[in-house]
Amino acid sequence: MSNRYIILTAQVVSLIFSPHFLPLTAFIILLSFSYMRYTPVIYNLFVIGLVFLFTIALPRLGIYLYRRLNGWTRHQLSRRERRYVPYGMTIISYGALICLMDHLRMPRFMTGVLVAALAIQIACAAVNPLMKVSSHAAASGGVVGAIAAFGAILGFNPTSALCAAILMAGMVGTARLILRQHTPAEVGAGTLIGIICALAGILLA
Repeated sequence: MSNRYIILTAQVVSLIFSPHFLPLTAFIILLSFSYMRYTPVIYNLFVIGLVFLFTIALPRLGIYLYRRLNGWTRHQLSRRERRYVPYGMTIISYGALICLMDHLRMPRFMTGVLVAALAIQIACAAVNPLMKVSSHAAASGGVVGAIAAFGAILGFNPTSALCAAILMAGMVGTARLILRQHTPAEVGAGTLIGIICALAGILLA
């Protein structure tokens, strides 16, 4: 019975910290704690709506239709050789949102989050022929890198937030191992990719 609860907890953690949810979470945090909290509520809701549409709704809808068209379960779609199309859909959607935000002249630190997320997706897709790198771990590592980057840009002490993010990354990586979706090497590689891409994407954006 205890194993059942452990597996259920791992499934819940994997669902809550899905890679598609993290850009939206990052934007909600930024709009709540940066100077953007002083901007009109309707503007912030518009930004949140855009991020939700392009980073969650469209990619997940495309991946769902692709999976149903092929008659695959979620587990079957997770095979390394079948991940290219989902990666491609996500990359296109993220890229379109970056172009749209740039056209709307939104703050650079906001597009930096998306640049980092896009870089993570591209890196994971590039590594996919060699190993089935964990995109969950990459997204969690991206949170760690993003907090460190914004600490440097905005001049605040990120220690507490970093500790929480590292704990979250460890929890997500453990969940993927419990569910036997990845090996320790794949989780470690994903985490490293996320940290590096987030640091570079945000600091250089």
